[in-house]
Amino acid sequence: MRKLSPLRRGPGGPVRRLLGAGTTRGGLAPGAAGPHEPAPGRLPRGRLVPRTTRGRRRAVQGLMLAAVCALAPATWLHAVAGDRTGTVTGSPDREVAVVFGAGLREGRPTPYLAHRLDAAAELYRAGKVRVVLVTGDNSRVDYDEPDAMRTYLVRRGVPDGRIVSDHAGFDTWDSCVRAKRIFGVDRAVLVTQGFHIKRALALCDAAGIESYGVGVAEPHDRIWYYGGVRELFAAGKAALDVALRPDPRFLGPREAGVTEALAASAAAP
Repeated sequence: MRKLSPLRRGPGGPVRRLLGAGTTRGGLAPGAAGPHEPAPGRLPRGRLVPRTTRGRRRAVQGLMLAAVCALAPATWLHAVAGDRTGTVTGSPDREVAVVFGAGLREGRPTPYLAHRLDAAAELYRAGKVRVVLVTGDNSRVDYDEPDAMRTYLVRRGVPDGRIVSDHAGFDTWDSCVRAKRIFGVDRAVLVTQGFHIKRALALCDAAGIESYGVGVAEPHDRIWYYGGVRELFAAGKAALDVALRPDPRFLGPREAGVTEALAASAAAP
């Protein structure tokens, strides 16, 4: 019987050692790609881009459709708001101003919320509104937006009896629905930042409140840009809220706070 050459003996012989423990007879590591194969985990060249004109056209059309779907809710908000936004001096007279919460810092209103409250106090002093409804989050004992807003307004000359607190305004839709169904507000001036005012108008309209928006101007800082980008996504939720009209997270019984404040205002000399 013919003997094997020493260089060809067994899988662990000298040939194996010469080629290296991680290679094969062809010089490639196990599982490695051949000269005409893509590397593991990689797509073949050109696979991400359709190869045909028809495929590329469909890809472009798909991107355009996605862009339209993303921007459609924001476009709808602009259309609904129309020309019903302006400044304090240009606001029509309404009985009630609604101020939406915008966060607290160490128990006090954030600068953006303070600017909203400043505008509401100016509306009251100018006789544009008679009552201010402050709506915000009080989901925790140690976090009470409406009370902080009330304190701020009182310090700026708005009588405590002309301020009504909604402690379950967890988002804009909840605030609008509760203003209508719980507090009986039919017409109001809405006070918030310019990037938020169109969404507030659209949602209050859907809730049944005839509204005008005072958009508080802000410097174009980091928070302003963040708020503008956030509104692009919030517009989609607003469209769903209007379409589905869900109940607020907390509804509760009807409250007479606004009615009583207006009656007290009318009776005051």
